[in-house]
Amino acid sequence: MDHVLFEVADGIATVTLNRPERRNALSIAAAGRLHDLWEEIDHSPAIRVAIVTSTPCGTFCAGMDLVEAARVRAEQGKDILEVLADPFYDRMRAVQKPLIGALNGHFTAAGMVLAMHCDVRVGLAGSRAGIAEAKVGRGSPWAVPMLWMLPQAILLEMLLTGDMLPVERLHAVGFVNHLEPDPAAVLDRASRLARAIAANAPLSVHAAKAGLRAGTALGAEAGLAASKELHEVVYASEDAQEGPRAFAEGRAPVWRGR
Repeated sequence: MDHVLFEVADGIATVTLNRPERRNALSIAAAGRLHDLWEEIDHSPAIRVAIVTSTPCGTFCAGMDLVEAARVRAEQGKDILEVLADPFYDRMRAVQKPLIGALNGHFTAAGMVLAMHCDVRVGLAGSRAGIAEAKVGRGSPWAVPMLWMLPQAILLEMLLTGDMLPVERLHAVGFVNHLEPDPAAVLDRASRLARAIAANAPLSVHAAKAGLRAGTALGAEAGLAASKELHEVVYASEDAQEGPRAFAEGRAPVWRGR
């Protein structure tokens, strides 16, 4: 069975973790496949936005496969991070196209990493989320960007206790954009968001994401300057003329991405 499923339709890629028997825990094979897919998503002109979800089983992603990690240590004498191409999913963080997390169950540890690296998140009402590394002797250096996504006290509570919090609490503080009552509704909401994004001017979408990332990394003044520079290509594009023209003519715009 493929540990990760992938399909593309109408400009929308769907990446599906597919290990329901292991609560969609990330194997070495799954992590490697995800790394390759981030490259494909970024470089395929047929893809404008991607949904990251999992085969429904009550858990979106339980984190790293600890059984496999123990086996790697016993058989190879290595920590599992040593055999992963991208142990902290930095390539996902660098994806230029929008990523929507359809978080159709509980998520923790590496599952939280995947959620964090998405740009928009849809959660399942009644599910729980956390950062469990302290409970199993692992680490979470990847959590630093969450300082820009969550109040520090809530983030520290998750990091230091390892306890799972209700997703409703993360929704209340803005980490999760939408809550839905069941997994089908989670995916439906994510799909509607993806269709709205895919219908927009791709250069504008790209610059919007890149501009906010620059602001997070550089601070307000330097980030604003970087965002203005990133948007120069938008204002100079054919699409910047097509949008107003289509509006005036009462028709849908035809985006060229140039």
